[in-house]
Amino acid sequence: MSQYFDVGDETLWNPSNGAARLFLRQVAVYEAELGIPSGVGEMVNDECQVDPGAYERFVNALVEWHYKTHHRIIHALSRGFVATALALANRAGAEVRFPDAADHDLLEGRTDVQVPVPAQERSEWDEHLREQAKAIERAMPC
Repeated sequence: MSQYFDVGDETLWNPSNGAARLFLRQVAVYEAELGIPSGVGEMVNDECQVDPGAYERFVNALVEWHYKTHHRIIHALSRGFVATALALANRAGAEVRFPDAADHDLLEGRTDVQVPVPAQERSEWDEHLREQAKAIERAMPC
């Protein structure tokens, strides 16, 4: 059995029931954390509609949150979901904006900062997350 994540009549992702169930539960967690809707609808008869505009806003907020959160444990817990959400956003044709470190002080606007702050170059963070999302997207059946 599998389930479908669709935009209109186009299938973006056709994961197994278990992967779909975990993804949807994590979507709910991050909707609550970010305080915005994801655009991912309910799974009805093995189909879930994704609102591309709302999903684009959600993923952009998610990427910004992930960037501003500078805590190793939170990154470890969230990185897989963020990369999966990015992969689905790529399939949906969303325009994802990565925060520009040049526009921000190292700790400005950051939340859940772990002391000492782990050093990670901005380009390294960006590149690693994009690579992980591409690898996940290649593994996503549609």
